Amino acid sequence: MHKSGFVNILGNPNVGKSTLMNALVREKISITSPKAQTTRHRIMGILNGEDYQIIYSDTPGIIRPGYKLHESMMRSVQGALKDADIILYVTDVIEKAGGESEIIPRLQKTKIPVIIAINKIDLSDQAALEGKAEVWRSLFPDSDIIPVSALNNFNLDTLLQKILKLLPEAPPYFPKDQITDRLERFYASEIIREKIFMFYSREIPYSTEVEIESFQDLEGLSRIRAIIHVARESQKGIIIGHQGKMLKKTGTAARMEMEEFFGRKIYLELQVKVTKDWRNNPYILKKFGY
Repeated sequence: MHKSGFVNILGNPNVGKSTLMNALVREKISITSPKAQTTRHRIMGILNGEDYQIIYSDTPGIIRPGYKLHESMMRSVQGALKDADIILYVTDVIEKAGGESEIIPRLQKTKIPVIIAINKIDLSDQAALEGKAEVWRSLFPDSDIIPVSALNNFNLDTLLQKILKLLPEAPPYFPKDQITDRLERFYASEIIREKIFMFYSREIPYSTEVEIESFQDLEGLSRIRAIIHVARESQKGIIIGHQGKMLKKTGTAARMEMEEFFGRKIYLELQVKVTKDWRNNPYILKKFGY
């Protein structure tokens, strides 16, 4: 008997959805940062066992759209509510138990099995955790409420067993050696974007998008040319930094991670371009894959 299915991960921004998916898949599939709204695309991470295949789907944090970019992000969340075999709703010990997400009432009505994962339990004490778990049990009496720490790999085996129990019988949907549905160009852009979230503050990470202009595979080497798009002229100078130091720092960190991720030498060239109001331009958003 072989089990296969789609486990879609939903939750508010900054509760650790991407960190949890990476821990469950045992590979870094989604970029992470301490800043909210790091994830913009729906990304699949595939965990293969001898008699199962779990296709996890990381989704953007649930927000009220302020730009057309956000509307696209939330469409991927809405899609994840419909095409799952299991919904894994991630909360944490910091946000209010029960949440303030408009998704909660829909999850309470869905016929799709729901698992609630309370993440970051390393930041809480037992009494506070039990109080939050009790609130979630009252909201989802038929669901498993599982405390985890994605960062410390705590209780993930319990979560895996609950998922396997609910997973439908089916043949694998993807080859057993595949761990994601995304291409290398996508991961190159995401790694650069992660470094922007890491090194820049305030609105800068949210105002940037990374486009891979060219990706050439040569013998033992990949040559990548990427454009960092910003929304305003003033942001271009911030990205580049004094004497180009910030752009060089970003490029060096991205190149080193790419070399580890792709397993070969990388030659990375970065450019910065002002693309005004790109977050509200449907044509440009489509070009960027939204």
